[in-house]
Amino acid sequence: MAAPVLRWGSGARRWAFARVDGGSCHRRGAPTGSTSNRIRGQSSVAQQPLHTAQKPRKGEHKWAAVVGLEIHAQISSNSKLFSGSQVRFSAPPNSLVSFFDASLPGTLPVLNRRCVEAAVMTGLALNCHINKKSLFDRKHYFYADLPAGYQITQQRLPIAVNGSLIYGICAGKKQSQVIPKTVRIKQIQLEQDSGKSLHDDLRSQTLIDLNRAGVGLLEVVLEPDMSCGEEAATAVRELQLILQALGTSQANMAEGQLRVDANISVHHPGEPLGVRTEVKNLNSIRFLAKAIDYEIQRQISELENGGEILNETRSFHHKLGCTMSMRDKEGKQDYRFMPEPNLPPLVLYDATSLPAGADPQQVINIDQIRETLPELPSVTREKLVQQYGMLLEHSFTLLVFDELWKREGKTPRQIVSEKQLELMQDQGALEQLCHSVMEAHPQVVMDVKKGNPRAVNKLIGLVRKATQSRADPVMIKELLEKKLSL
Repeated sequence: MAAPVLRWGSGARRWAFARVDGGSCHRRGAPTGSTSNRIRGQSSVAQQPLHTAQKPRKGEHKWAAVVGLEIHAQISSNSKLFSGSQVRFSAPPNSLVSFFDASLPGTLPVLNRRCVEAAVMTGLALNCHINKKSLFDRKHYFYADLPAGYQITQQRLPIAVNGSLIYGICAGKKQSQVIPKTVRIKQIQLEQDSGKSLHDDLRSQTLIDLNRAGVGLLEVVLEPDMSCGEEAATAVRELQLILQALGTSQANMAEGQLRVDANISVHHPGEPLGVRTEVKNLNSIRFLAKAIDYEIQRQISELENGGEILNETRSFHHKLGCTMSMRDKEGKQDYRFMPEPNLPPLVLYDATSLPAGADPQQVINIDQIRETLPELPSVTREKLVQQYGMLLEHSFTLLVFDELWKREGKTPRQIVSEKQLELMQDQGALEQLCHSVMEAHPQVVMDVKKGNPRAVNKLIGLVRKATQSRADPVMIKELLEKKLSL
């Protein structure tokens, strides 16, 4: 069978390093805070976070938590996974939609070469086995922003399997000791993203934006090898740094380029694993840690008080600091997986299997990609420790200074000024920007005057975008409110 046609889609290589904040995992004991008397089938929405669990008294059972993650990273590519539509954040709604993205009859997918290379590069960096033959499947489910009624993914045979991610947990009284930990990677698969639903409560309607539909994703599935929010958050942060170093994803969680689903359960050590819940669409590392730790304590509290855990999907309410029930998973949803009929198997090669005279534009060489792998953050940290005798915990911090090494002889103040990273202080210029944004978006201004609170946030976001996030949102809000009251 012929290899699939590949398209070129470029993605800028981006290097970024940051410190992984330390902390300590919550110890799992019998909670003494708020309790739940929910019975099966009733909602378990807590309105306040649970109190911190105390150590179990002598004779009481201890609890162990199990955490696994599913991470969706948007691939850095100029075009989508199966169409030539451009990928750009915050573009006008439905301005980046091809006939294929809208699922018009007769349209066919054409695989983006850049996305395949990004998946292979990420798999190699995470110590995965790269499958020379992988398959595409259709995952059927109905949702308003999924025009075809199915998602193209890799369910039967993904592009990469059996990897590992090493990360470090800060410990000790002064967080001065770094303990290395490893989480197994079950698989990495290519799949397309869905569109975006915009819910307008005032008008009681839902609007659909298909700009994101068809954008290439890497789904990285981590085995349940973690036991608390800190471990999960640190592992995700390390993965984020790796993706950014590779240039395979910008992994900006604020822009939805990295989204995490967490699977959580608790049990007594030595006993079978408990019923798990899934907390969906966590879009910040801080919220990820909070959601997991809250859900662990909620499950312990539920079981300690004679309740039971439902196999359900939950969301995290960041303002209340608690998870909330979305839907149950007692009856397994039938996604009716089937082979994608319009895409042949994806065949990759290495130096030993590359056919003679093969067109380099139509084949992907795993060994060639391996040779282009950049230095990963863990290697850089190791060099700092080995070559300069630096403490490992200091190496995490020293990498926040990457720009200094690349710009020899320049002070931090000069770098901030040249890259325009300083906070915008010119109130007159900011006021003019607010005026320009309001003139360019009269409908949003009208919505604000009608009492829509979300419209204010929309205007603030537009002004911040115009300033490249250099303006204080509090000041922006004050200026907008002043102008809107005139």
